[in-house]
Amino acid sequence: MATIEISAKDVFKLRKQTGAGMMDCKKALIEAEGDFEKATDVLRKTGQKLANKRADREATEGFVLGFNNNQAASIIVLNCETDFVAKNDDFASLVKRFADIAVDSKSTSLEELKAQSIDGITLDEKVVEQTGVIGEKLDLSYFETVSGGKVTTYNHPGNRIASVVAFNKDTTDEIAKDVAMQVAAMSPVALSKDDCPQDVIEKELEIAKDLLKQEGKPEAMIDKIAQGKLNKFFKENTLLNQGFIKDAKKSIQQYLNESDKELTVVAFKRYALGE
Repeated sequence: MATIEISAKDVFKLRKQTGAGMMDCKKALIEAEGDFEKATDVLRKTGQKLANKRADREATEGFVLGFNNNQAASIIVLNCETDFVAKNDDFASLVKRFADIAVDSKSTSLEELKAQSIDGITLDEKVVEQTGVIGEKLDLSYFETVSGGKVTTYNHPGNRIASVVAFNKDTTDEIAKDVAMQVAAMSPVALSKDDCPQDVIEKELEIAKDLLKQEGKPEAMIDKIAQGKLNKFFKENTLLNQGFIKDAKKSIQQYLNESDKELTVVAFKRYALGE
């Protein structure tokens, strides 16, 4: 059987498209007898095999990226196994490519984004392919979007925490950034008490009542005191009622009203690795 001659040009082309190492690309092209598409499939199968092998591993590290486009802002998270991979420039570039596709496709859910096309395959398949290239379990685990009259993004240095905020109307970049940083730093559970999930409210009331009983408070007073503790919880943990991190004497809503009486936040999202 004649030896297949593989050109350096084809090896480089395959490497550029898949991100695989030069030797892996050459081996794939040899196995595919020089057929570029078959060689790409070889690398994808390698990725699938490795993905299956590492399925029980924990991908708890990763790259968190917030980005925006006009009236929409999103957070995307690609997980990996180690901090070493998460800090790699190629890994960051992959996440940014996914973000660009999210913008172009106007995807609004993780499932919709995973189905988008990249290099002739879906993003979901690309994650599997890159598992073979990188050698670690990868997981495109999170994608959420907010929209409004003004949107902003905050990426904390290190790309482990990101927040996105949507306002009901236009405002200054400084105010928008202040609120996005507030979300990243203070991790509010909801926009206001009216938006607080019922299960969270019930849990806080239950905890408060249990503590009050342990303290020996009169049974007739427990519900009233627990409600007071719940109101304090709303003040500390809902965005619009939280004390502004730059001036705790005013709430976020009061800070916004100083600029515009009608200005408010309509939605926000926050993601932090390890939380």
